[in-house]
Amino acid sequence: MIEQTRRERPVNILIKAAGYSSILFVTLIFIFLMREGLPALANVSLSSLFGTIWYPIEGYFGIWPLFFGSIIVTLTAILIAIPLGIGTSLLISEIAPMWLKNVLKPLIEILAGLPSVVLGFIGIQVVVPLVREGLNLPTGLSGLTGAILLAFIATPTIVSISEDALNTVPASYRQAALALGATKWQTIWNITLPAAKTGVLTAVMLGVGRAIGETMAVMMVTGNAPVMPHGLDAIFLPIRTMTATIASEMGEVANGSPHYQVLFFIGIILFMVSLTINVVASWVSTRGLKRSERSLS
Repeated sequence: MIEQTRRERPVNILIKAAGYSSILFVTLIFIFLMREGLPALANVSLSSLFGTIWYPIEGYFGIWPLFFGSIIVTLTAILIAIPLGIGTSLLISEIAPMWLKNVLKPLIEILAGLPSVVLGFIGIQVVVPLVREGLNLPTGLSGLTGAILLAFIATPTIVSISEDALNTVPASYRQAALALGATKWQTIWNITLPAAKTGVLTAVMLGVGRAIGETMAVMMVTGNAPVMPHGLDAIFLPIRTMTATIASEMGEVANGSPHYQVLFFIGIILFMVSLTINVVASWVSTRGLKRSERSLS
């Protein structure tokens, strides 16, 4: 027993070191972003920084068009990805025969592993013409095109985590519902899905985080127009996100310039949004586990 404990000690030390190092790296990233981005509050007027015009050449650094552009694209993508992702996870977990599961799961894993630039290229060649011709728009480079690509990027995350949550629901729940005369669909909708709601909510939150941090695919198909959105039809017009702005302009700015500092300030906003989403997802998951433990006890 003592021999086994001695052998396990180095492994425990390595695991703890890995956990603490991840916290350290995230903290260092946050400190670096704060150091580079916070001076923008002193060197750029707040009226310009929180304005509605993004034109850095003339000294206009309004971040609202970029912020709302990211929100519009992300929300639209999630509205597409939630039914697609949860429906696919229900199909794989509850309905599909084994041979179909063996086909769908590798396909979803392949979709999750596709590089963003490849999806962006597919979007330019396939999705952009379909959106332009199908909706009779002047250009297919729009927020809707970016949202469609983001939906396909976020869907594998939602499918994978939702399926795991559905698979943890005890089989006795399903058997009891079927024994009481419920149909297959009634069992899925009223028993299985509510029992796995914590995991499904966590999957949706992580899908949102995956979508809002995407850069390359969005930059390639949204038109990159930093225009303040007005009305619901903004999704059908060219738009620009915060991530696309950082990716397209960071390589062209002078180190330490106001433009440079504002781009890092945008990075701080993205960091805080992603951190908030992950904290909420962790809280939802932890709360669900505690409820499960109380119900079992």
